[in-house]
Amino acid sequence: MQNKLSRRQFLRSGAFAATSTAVSLGFLGCSRALIQKVPGFGPEPPFEFAPTPNRLLDLPDGFTAHAFSRTGEIMDDGLWVPGGHDGMAAFPGPHGKTILIRNHELTATAKNVGPFGWNNEKIERAAIDKFYDAGSGELPCLGGTTTLVYDTRTKTLEKHFLSLIGTIRNCAGGLTPWNTWITCEETMQKAETTYEVDHGYNFEVPVSTDIGLVDPIPLKAMGRFNHEAVAVDPRTGIVYQTEDRGDGLIYRFIPDQSRELAVGGKLQALKIRDMKSTDTRNWRGRLQKIFPWTYNPIPIGETFAVEWVDIENVESPDDDLRKQGAEGKDAAKFARGEGIWYGNAQGQGEFYIACTNGGIAYKGQIWKYVPSPDEGTSLEEQQPGTLQLFIEPNDRNLMENADNVTVTPWGDLIICEDGPNEEFIVGVTPEGNLYKFARNAGNMSEFAGATFSPDGTTLFMNIQSHGITLAITGPWHEIRQRTLA
Repeated sequence: MQNKLSRRQFLRSGAFAATSTAVSLGFLGCSRALIQKVPGFGPEPPFEFAPTPNRLLDLPDGFTAHAFSRTGEIMDDGLWVPGGHDGMAAFPGPHGKTILIRNHELTATAKNVGPFGWNNEKIERAAIDKFYDAGSGELPCLGGTTTLVYDTRTKTLEKHFLSLIGTIRNCAGGLTPWNTWITCEETMQKAETTYEVDHGYNFEVPVSTDIGLVDPIPLKAMGRFNHEAVAVDPRTGIVYQTEDRGDGLIYRFIPDQSRELAVGGKLQALKIRDMKSTDTRNWRGRLQKIFPWTYNPIPIGETFAVEWVDIENVESPDDDLRKQGAEGKDAAKFARGEGIWYGNAQGQGEFYIACTNGGIAYKGQIWKYVPSPDEGTSLEEQQPGTLQLFIEPNDRNLMENADNVTVTPWGDLIICEDGPNEEFIVGVTPEGNLYKFARNAGNMSEFAGATFSPDGTTLFMNIQSHGITLAITGPWHEIRQRTLA
């Protein structure tokens, strides 16, 4: 049974939106009923979403979406929009415009959704020296980034073009305070067969409205591993990184020179103080299922002091950074670290980290890291940073396999799901209450790349398959008032 609530009722109850707008491939659809849930408010799960044929997205009452920059469209550089839309960030552009830099999680064999056509027939449009890996001229790597210029006032895409090429599986990344995007390779592909160089690095893409490809410089000192996302502390310039592995680590990179990541720096891994190789995943082993009283998961809300251990041999030819950290340096293990985002709505500066299949039900966790006031210095030992398990729902009706994450201007989290069932955009209040904001009504593809425009009017996000970007607008001020009330 579906509950139909007015916007006023939603604001009173905390249940995030009861009617939805369905968005089609080219135009706005009509409204229909939709249940949302904040624990402690409104109806209990399961949530009921009626089928929405031939539509892309279900949204709350009052919200609409503009779909643009779809895979296969011709961009302003004459190339095709690549597929595999993934991580993304928004930056302030000239004259109030928004500049988006968007990842494309593609491999060398993805010619059918690459920027150069089915047989790479337009590859001559890109200079060979602008490829990080040209595949020995036979099978060029097709991952990279595109840059888009969008006007939030008129809801129009003004320009889009290829900005980085020749990488593999550009999954997520992160924006920097100095107006660049760090794009991350989620791979450990070695130089072999047609691959000319090793992969598994970060690359920096400057924010620009000028059409053209950037120089593909791997940020090797940041480590070679199965990268997912990064986030930068604007106070210190330290970069925090996630690793998409079932036994991955959380890393930080302290650059030798502020804002110059390619110059070099120190790579470290997170360790919970006074605990050896802490398993944060809360997975229950076979013996713990038989003897449940031996199962001692990390509780939600408990705060742990953190220290950081040095990692050597950062280019990791044997793909062993996480083993070096956990087995040799007692670093904590995490369950597929994916999205990470910096927020400061609570005035302390914190990082939210999504671990996709953490928790007893393997449905995901969100961790919160608060850096030390003396982060990255010899004084941080006296007042260390802290780590807290922020949420672990263990119920797919609340959240299933968190991936990309962003922080709203008013402090809520917006989480992109990447699970085996229906995919949702999930919101989380600063108190840890969850609500469902949007549903993928068109297919079972993951959401990715959620990010707010600098003016706070628009939530941008991607549907990875079949590759499309959405700009969502609506009464965000009402949600902000609800959160701050």
